[in-house]
Amino acid sequence: MPLFTIGISHHTAPIEIREKVAISRAEYPARVGELRSLPGVEEVLILGTCNRTEIYCLSSKDGKEALLDWVHRSNGIPPGELDEHFYAHEGEEAARHLIRVASGLDSLVLGETQILGQLKEAWQQAHEAGSLGTVLDRLFQHTFAAAKNIRTRSGISDHPVSVAYTAVVLARQIFGDLDRNTVVLVGAGEMVKLCGRYLRDHNIAKLLILNRSREAAEELAEELEASAMTLDRLDEALPSADILISSTASPRHVITRADVKAALRRRRHRPMFLVDIAVPRDIEPAVARLKDVYLYTIDDLQQVVDENMQQRTNAAELAQANVDEAVAGFMRWLYGIRAGRTLKRIREQSHRFETDLTDRALKRLNAGHDPGQVLQQMASTLTNKILHAPSTRLREAAEDRDYEVLRAADRIFRPEEPED
Repeated sequence: MPLFTIGISHHTAPIEIREKVAISRAEYPARVGELRSLPGVEEVLILGTCNRTEIYCLSSKDGKEALLDWVHRSNGIPPGELDEHFYAHEGEEAARHLIRVASGLDSLVLGETQILGQLKEAWQQAHEAGSLGTVLDRLFQHTFAAAKNIRTRSGISDHPVSVAYTAVVLARQIFGDLDRNTVVLVGAGEMVKLCGRYLRDHNIAKLLILNRSREAAEELAEELEASAMTLDRLDEALPSADILISSTASPRHVITRADVKAALRRRRHRPMFLVDIAVPRDIEPAVARLKDVYLYTIDDLQQVVDENMQQRTNAAELAQANVDEAVAGFMRWLYGIRAGRTLKRIREQSHRFETDLTDRALKRLNAGHDPGQVLQQMASTLTNKILHAPSTRLREAAEDRDYEVLRAADRIFRPEEPED
């Protein structure tokens, strides 16, 4: 039963294609049930994210084609239409692909950590659906441990590569822990929302949302457990801002040098960290010349992001050796399992021969046949029966020039060297 995966991702298909085969959490049990009913499928797990849909499977050799046919059929897509967008990996390469995915090495944002949680959720769903067996369960548990080790050893996730998160990291570099700081967010767009979510994760003391629209400010404030004010009360809010992040669509400066200078006087010149991620800029550039002010623009943050991305790229190169090590560890276990199954079949077959021939020999002995001849014939027949199948396979391998099988047989059946 080969281990393999088929998948579609941001590397191979645009969103218009990926969304055609997306599988929701609610659909998971039914979809897994359909897959398990396919001929030859023994174990199966489905991973579905916004950037990828992948099926991990233990199945017969024909399983890959059966899965591709199922993907088309179950989504009402003409046969073969999406084949060019799908990739497939088998055996060692399937394990390597999964470990790279879990480690963030195959992600749209190199080193992102969300995918590991999504993989754990998929593993849990497969458990609940009863679609995991010994091999896939071991593969995923091995992968979780390997991914954690790879991220730690390579440092691939240590450097923020989003503008919003970089702003928060810089704030922490200036103030340390943020549990005593007040943050003012100006605007209510997507970038401000992301900053607010990251800040909440860092346990800030107080969060205040300022926006021209009170309704938008209150809506975001409710999500972030913050307070809301309209932008015309900026002079009231600014003195409390240890950290201010601004991103509006204003064509003119929203925060002037005079605004910040007045706020600093009321703050008794306690430092202020200001981040302007708007284009055009929200904060007057002259603010940067004020003492006790740290002002970063979108270009400043992007430079940090670019540097961090290069560091992640370097870390990814270092991580490859750790991936190879993790893959080798799993494959040793898998081949050990397969060798154990093979040995079990050989022993069971040999014991059947032994039982059958022993019964025959006892009947001949009871009938008065010569014991020596009976034992001789029994030994000869047992040897021939045990060696019949291997001999046939080796002749076939020789005819087919399958040198890998011949080399393996030579190694397995080579007589032991006599001891001195």
